[in-house]
Amino acid sequence: MTDQQPSSPDPSGEAHDRPLTLAVLRHLVRTAWKNEPGDTLVVLSCDAEGNRFSPFASYSHARYAPTHGDCAGDVFPLPQEWEEDEDLRELYADGVPDTAVPALVLFPLD
Repeated sequence: MTDQQPSSPDPSGEAHDRPLTLAVLRHLVRTAWKNEPGDTLVVLSCDAEGNRFSPFASYSHARYAPTHGDCAGDVFPLPQEWEEDEDLRELYADGVPDTAVPALVLFPLD
């Protein structure tokens, strides 16, 4: 069985209104994410109780810092986004924690 090309018209993974398939995930790994350092943290967005499941729908490059123990934290804008966007600077007026590291953040459909 051979790999199928992504059937989604949005192989970039930026469409937020439909789930992404394994074919699209494979495409992202081979293209958009291929130059990411191997030690880049992958962060999953989830509900507080951890008892709901939803298909993978989008992703973002960001910075992640654990803020609620070792298992949960917050995401923050990348340095370039921070510099270019006044709204982000206002939203994150307290700044970005020194513990924030580059991360690939995966978001669910719902």
